[in-house]
Amino acid sequence: MKFLKFNTYEEMSAAAANIMAEQIKSKPNSVLGLATGSTPVGMYKKLIEMNKAGEIDFSDITTVNLDEYYPIDPANNQSYRYFMNDNLFNHINIDMDRTNVLYGLAEDPDKECERYEQLIKDLGGIDIQVLGIGQNGHIAFNEPEENLYLNTHKTALTESTIQANSRFFSEGEIMPTASLTMGMGTIFAAKKIILLINGKAKKAAFEQLLNDRFCTSCPATILKLHPDVTVICDAEVAD
Repeated sequence: MKFLKFNTYEEMSAAAANIMAEQIKSKPNSVLGLATGSTPVGMYKKLIEMNKAGEIDFSDITTVNLDEYYPIDPANNQSYRYFMNDNLFNHINIDMDRTNVLYGLAEDPDKECERYEQLIKDLGGIDIQVLGIGQNGHIAFNEPEENLYLNTHKTALTESTIQANSRFFSEGEIMPTASLTMGMGTIFAAKKIILLINGKAKKAAFEQLLNDRFCTSCPATILKLHPDVTVICDAEVAD
């Protein structure tokens, strides 16, 4: 793991965007693995600015997102499909048919997960995967537990994750208690990974990355085994 620390969230977001931009420039038809949540929003804003300035071109890019709530309508403003459209896709020159998010209303969630897993394989794998991290060390929706899944799967959300994310749902709106998510093996197969961490709330999870141990009780620690992981963090989490 390589660690890059920046004083502010804005600086770490710019650094992450620069890494993504270099990937796009070096391989214009890259497969980008993308994440949702508040942490990557700053990076997406920078990428939009670069695209509008003509510095990077998304016309041949394909994207695959880590996860999606289940069940949820893609048109729901709390779905991850809506999030990605609103925070990135609607503002860049990308072919929407090449943006992929797990379908939150799939009649058979297991078949949807199998379809998504095969899609990633058919694309030749993920060139660079963006990750955030949960307060409990979860990656995508791979929550801490004794046994982790390798492949894309349906999973229940832990109470701590539900509490952390429920603030985004309107009063009276029921938050889904399950999700469809890439497994640790799917994520691990990405050629490069950038892990974004900011804020004091993530400090305990961040510190687990600094020792020489890995465990399923903090899924992010398994990334220590990957040959090309860059952790990008701010001073709040690293000091």
